[in-house]
Amino acid sequence: MPTVSVPPERLSRWLSNFEERHGTADLSVVHGRLRGLAEDGSTFEAEAPFGRTVRTPTVESLEVLLAPPDQWGILLVRKGGFAVARLAGEAIVESKVGQRHVQGRTKAGGQSQQRFARRRDNQARAAYEAAADHAAGIVGTVPMLVTGGDRAAVSAVLEDPRLHVPAGHVVGRFLTVPDPRRSVLESAIAAARSVWVEVSNA
Repeated sequence: MPTVSVPPERLSRWLSNFEERHGTADLSVVHGRLRGLAEDGSTFEAEAPFGRTVRTPTVESLEVLLAPPDQWGILLVRKGGFAVARLAGEAIVESKVGQRHVQGRTKAGGQSQQRFARRRDNQARAAYEAAADHAAGIVGTVPMLVTGGDRAAVSAVLEDPRLHVPAGHVVGRFLTVPDPRRSVLESAIAAARSVWVEVSNA
């Protein structure tokens, strides 16, 4: 079932296009998502951003959930780098992007392979510590955090005791991103604010 991310400002138009192609949709709420069943049997399920849940089967009930929080953050971590930002609504208040070199895998065997593996692990640990250094100062106390990148890398950073983000405050869809750069961070912020829609065409 294909999934698309729809920016808040394009949601109304996306829903209109869906009904133009498939017929008027009968709306319901399924597991906190807005579900539409069109006349031709096609369906969509729209997931609100920031872990919010739809409670009534109307487009308006989804639209009121689209405004970003007054205070929130985003943390992207991979072995090759990190990006972190604190936001107020749509505005970036503070951010940092950093790259780290982590050696790739080697085909060498025996002691050489073990030596490369230790070096790679040490480099990755240093990269995560650098990410945690900046994350602690930028998003260490935000009430809501969106994460992405590599799950193991993000978990390693969030284990840092300087970060005071309870597990329940990590919200929304985990974002799959390449090695973080400024452009990747900006795209991830847009994705964090978007509605994720799964579509099944009849």
